[in-house]
Amino acid sequence: MRKFALISILLIFFFTNCSQNNPDFDILILNGTIYDGTGQQPIQADIGIKDDQIIAIGNLSSSTASKSIDAKGLAVSPGFIDMHTHLEPLMDMPLAESLVRQGVTLALGGPDGGSPWPFGSYLDSLSNTELGINVAYLIGHNTIRKEVMGLEDREPTGEELELMKRYVQQAMNEGAFGISTGLKYLPGTFAKIDEVIELSKVAANEQGIYTSHLREEGLGLLDAVKEAILISREAQIPVVLTHHKAIGVKMWGASTKTLSMVDSARKIGLDIMMDQYPYTASHTGISVLIPSWAMEGGDFARRIENPVLKDSIKKGIIYNILNDRGGKDLNRIQFSRVEWDQSLEGKTLQDWVEREEMEPTIENGAELVIQAQLNGGTGTIYHAMDESDVERIMKHPMTMIGSDGRLSRPGDGQPHPRAYGTFPRVLGYYVREKKILSLPEAIHKMTGLSAGRLALSNRGLIKVENIADITIFDPETIIDKSTFTDPHQYPEGIEYVIINGKIAIDKGKYLAVPAGKVIRKTAKD
Repeated sequence: MRKFALISILLIFFFTNCSQNNPDFDILILNGTIYDGTGQQPIQADIGIKDDQIIAIGNLSSSTASKSIDAKGLAVSPGFIDMHTHLEPLMDMPLAESLVRQGVTLALGGPDGGSPWPFGSYLDSLSNTELGINVAYLIGHNTIRKEVMGLEDREPTGEELELMKRYVQQAMNEGAFGISTGLKYLPGTFAKIDEVIELSKVAANEQGIYTSHLREEGLGLLDAVKEAILISREAQIPVVLTHHKAIGVKMWGASTKTLSMVDSARKIGLDIMMDQYPYTASHTGISVLIPSWAMEGGDFARRIENPVLKDSIKKGIIYNILNDRGGKDLNRIQFSRVEWDQSLEGKTLQDWVEREEMEPTIENGAELVIQAQLNGGTGTIYHAMDESDVERIMKHPMTMIGSDGRLSRPGDGQPHPRAYGTFPRVLGYYVREKKILSLPEAIHKMTGLSAGRLALSNRGLIKVENIADITIFDPETIIDKSTFTDPHQYPEGIEYVIINGKIAIDKGKYLAVPAGKVIRKTAKD
């Protein structure tokens, strides 16, 4: 009898030891509330992950794993997809901590017409870099136009247009997900619609998308939306109105018209969508206040020396402060990065005028805008949007979430808080507090809807055989902490982030794990 008992004990020890050495899963997520990314109501289930894949969903309580996560009381979501990200500092900040801490597992770079060039060689370099996040890219129209034509205000010659088309084709072959334009910025602002259509056709032929910083987001907003819709029709390409907004007091409420235009276009079969960040302030350079003709060819300083031209430039700046991003108030113009005078970072144009002991008039503000540009420009936050437009756009079923944030790290400048807080802000402020969206809707806008736009068949949804990009958060506590006056604050409530099957945040602790990769449209990811 004792011999039998000893054998039984040895067998139990043997099988237990085998189970521990050969667990069913690498990661087991137990007791979580799963929001699968489709927008449907959640389910209570467990998730089993092996290598970089989800291989089981269901009751897995009797299974074993190298790492088990108890997600009781937590929301288990696909990893968030940032549809508009400024990844320019990625080589300097390859772990992309400011995004990972928001629950972002994939970021789309190359927005607003600006992208790396040469495209393929840059992606090759990234592929040999230890990245903390998955990245994908668009090819930028402004980048290509500048490469071929500089900053000239003219139409391209036939040869130049063909060269730009070849460059777009080359980038698409090298993995671009589509083409982006920045028709508000140089040199894209000099491009006629026919040029944009011809280049977009190249991207469309490779099943790419078109994202556009519209030609105008203030007084010319409605015409700019019409232009984007026309480009979609003529090039037969899916369009994203990126960081969609209505800028300037005179345009507050215009989102009712722009959303109606999107709906009408979709009814006739055009594929128009939007992305948005959840703030009432935008961020770009101080030069957006300056008439584009004054910047042509990089000759701004020379034009300012001409009193007649300077007078015209100043009048244009005054007009933009009164009617566009300036919001009719120097206090609405806030400096985020001023390399030539860091003491201005976080301050407003009103503060600067007063520091110079000038009368706080719009005219004097315009004079300092000229001085700022001559000094090398500034990163600038413009508090010129209305909350009602933000909420109206957010609720539209075709709106995705994109931070428009630049990779950031504590102590570096005075960035827009979207760089740290976009996704937690949607979930904490707009879902839990304001109830603008339901939790399933919000997660869909951050995951499944975005993955569908990018035609990523194995990301953006929690389902068997999909890549294990997963964000787990507490829906009762998740919130952004970054503010316009104190931006360098990470959000709260993100408990776990899993990227390609590797844990990047564990019980709220950031692990600095190089779990990301470059995702190319032409390659299986």
